[in-house]
Amino acid sequence: MVTTTVKSLWRCPKCGHRFVTRNIWHSCGRFALADHFQGKPDEIRKTFDQYVALAKRCGPVTVYAQKTRIVIQVRVRFAGAVVRSNWLDASMWLRRKVRHPRLYRIESLGRLGYGHHFRLNTPRDIDRSLARLMKEAYVVGQGAITRGKAPKSETLIVRG
Repeated sequence: MVTTTVKSLWRCPKCGHRFVTRNIWHSCGRFALADHFQGKPDEIRKTFDQYVALAKRCGPVTVYAQKTRIVIQVRVRFAGAVVRSNWLDASMWLRRKVRHPRLYRIESLGRLGYGHHFRLNTPRDIDRSLARLMKEAYVVGQGAITRGKAPKSETLIVRG
């Protein structure tokens, strides 16, 4: 039988956010989730709530606001969102590049994989294929990172 020991997460004494490494650099601060949606259309908040519900269907998550973005975390941050004026920049960390009709940008994270950004306008934009990708990202969020050869550093812009 193989036994795996998982270190508990370090909690920042100032902001309360949790991290895999003690005293890791972060934009320390306490921000209200509601502030990100102030002055934005109600549809954007509904879209965000649906996006978070998608993550929660995968298992327990922590959602917290930072100064410029909202983070979704299991053990590590695996998904998030930036609230734009009339759309949601929803992101996921995946080990591979994927295609999706709402995908508008992929950024290389080196050997760790890729950050995928999806442009979501309404809750209807969250489809089954996005749900499958969220399940995959959730596994990354659990800390199941495999080591491998680092891919080339690149940012790929995909326009639909």
